[in-house]
Amino acid sequence: MARYLIDANLPRWFSLWSGSDYAFVHDLGAGWTDSQIWHHASISGLTIVSKDADFSARVMVTASGPHVIHIRVGNLVMRDFHALLSGIWDDVCRLSATSRLVAVFKDRIEIIG
Repeated sequence: MARYLIDANLPRWFSLWSGSDYAFVHDLGAGWTDSQIWHHASISGLTIVSKDADFSARVMVTASGPHVIHIRVGNLVMRDFHALLSGIWDDVCRLSATSRLVAVFKDRIEIIG
């Protein structure tokens, strides 16, 4: 069963996100709004993985809802993006299990809640 919902703004065919732990917004259907994605993740127990700041902002102003992993690394070529996340992804996933928001930067990981 999926644990993470990968947003449409991230690469779908990414080796870190293969397997049954990962679902993709792309597969939910075209045109889903952030609110629909939020609701789906919340009722399905999924952690949203996104570059979209709207999800991390929403975590800050709501008492409930899904956990969010906000990837804030800017624009990187795919090779550098993969290398960065490959080195820290296990830690990011572990932190997201107990923190409502995990923000991933090029040089650090921050948690909130």
